This record gives sequence, C-alpha cells and structure tokens, in this order.
Amino acid sequence: MKIGLIGDIVGRSARVLLAHLLPQIKTQYQLDFIIANAENASHGFGLSLEHANLLHSFGIDILTGGNHSFDKKEITAYLKEGGKILRPHNYSKELEGSGIYTGEVCGEKIAVLNLMGHFGMPHCDNVFVCARDSVRLLRERGYRNIIIDMHAEATSEKRAIFEMLKGEVGAVFGTHTHIGTDDLLIDKGSFYVSDVGMCGGFDSVIGMESEAPIERGLTGLARAKFEVSKSQKVILQMIVLEMSEGAVSEAKKIKYIQTIGWLPPLEAVNLGGIE
Repeated sequence: MKIGLIGDIVGRSARVLLAHLLPQIKTQYQLDFIIANAENASHGFGLSLEHANLLHSFGIDILTGGNHSFDKKEITAYLKEGGKILRPHNYSKELEGSGIYTGEVCGEKIAVLNLMGHFGMPHCDNVFVCARDSVRLLRERGYRNIIIDMHAEATSEKRAIFEMLKGEVGAVFGTHTHIGTDDLLIDKGSFYVSDVGMCGGFDSVIGMESEAPIERGLTGLARAKFEVSKSQKVILQMIVLEMSEGAVSEAKKIKYIQTIGWLPPLEAVNLGGIE
C-alpha cells in the first residue's frame, strides 16, 4: 500500500493549496491512504468541524492533532464519536476522544497512533509508556501496519520513540515544529523522519506572520497576537511511503511551493471562510 503523510496544515492558504493539489498528488503517486496533522488548520489554532469535513473531502483519511487539538470547542463532540479525527493518545483519559484509529487498507489491517511529547508541551501522560503499551496492544490484535504521528518539540523524544519501537511499527513521523527535516531513515523495516514539515505560508515564521515572533524575540514579551501568514506563496511538504505487512520498503519526500494567487478559482469548493 502507498501512504501519504502531510505535515501540519496551517490556515486557509494551506486549504486552498490542498484543494488544488491533493487530488492530483493522490492520483500521481497512487496513494491508498493519507494522514495529515490538522491541529493548526483553522486560523492556525485548532480544527473546526467545517474544516475537518473539508479536509476529508480533499482525500485525507485521518486527521491527527497535538497541543491545539482542543482549541475549537465544537470539535470535542465529534472527538467523542471516535473515528478519523484523533487527538494525542497520551492526553488525560478524562478528555474526549482517542489517539488510535484502526481500519483496513488494500486488504491489510492498519493503525494510526497519535502521540505528544513532553518538552515545551502541555501536561500529558508518559508518552513512552503510552507508546509501548498501545503498540503492544495493537500487535496483539493483529495490526502490523502501525503509523505513529509523534507531535513533539524535541527531536530527541521523537528519535527515542522510534528507537524503542523500530521493528514493531511501520513508521514514526514527527510533526509540530513545521520545519521539514532532511534525512529519511528506514531501519528494521520501520520508517523515521524527525519532522515532515508543513502546509502553509512560505514567507512566514512556521506559517505565521513574522511581526509577532520577531517582536517577542526582541522584547521578550508576547504583546502582539500571532496571525496566520497571508503569504500568497504556499509550501506543501509530504512523505510517500510504500508499506506492506508492517514494513516500509521505500520512502520519498515531495515538496511543492506554489503561488496560490495564480491558481484557477475553485467554484465547487467552499474553503471555509476567511480562516
């Protein structure tokens, strides 16, 4: 099976680019299953139900989350139902939702596990214990094609999770930093990348307008509000995996940088307002 992994989706410009490019990419690379981190899809903070449905309509199967998973209150009711919108599995069990999806693709069982690291993140349960126990349970239930979105600030946490689980999962891909890392690793049939990158404004600071982070850097104060980049130049970073029976045989990085102002209008697609 061929799996597409999309980094953090940031705001409306990302949704515009995905609406145009994702159907074409899905056909070109013959993708059977697509996972994307969508915790920044709605104006950079959280995911609305409207935008979740929109991203699914573009061909994304599973939407993972992170520290912004609960920013939009309306999504909690949908999280209760389980299914194809995940939040980190090591969040408190008192919170709505789950971080595990299980299903079948190309006649093989597949599981997606969404985790969150500790450094610089909100409080959550021990990610290493959660990862170990969740993978053990999935494997006991016959799942070999296990894909982990490790949403974390620290590369060391991401890599340590991979080292602990290599040979037992199909892939560990990092999200959260919005900065795509170069090296792709396959070891014992398991794939690893520190960060897939993002889909968002190219002339920006991780998808945000640059003024607020620059002021914060200069003054040490968070006085200016972070706003999603209005850059017409948008980047899409993805990984394409070839995986079967729990092992990845090939991994490819793809990147598009496109000026959305030159794209033809999408008359049939409601892009969800200005956010």
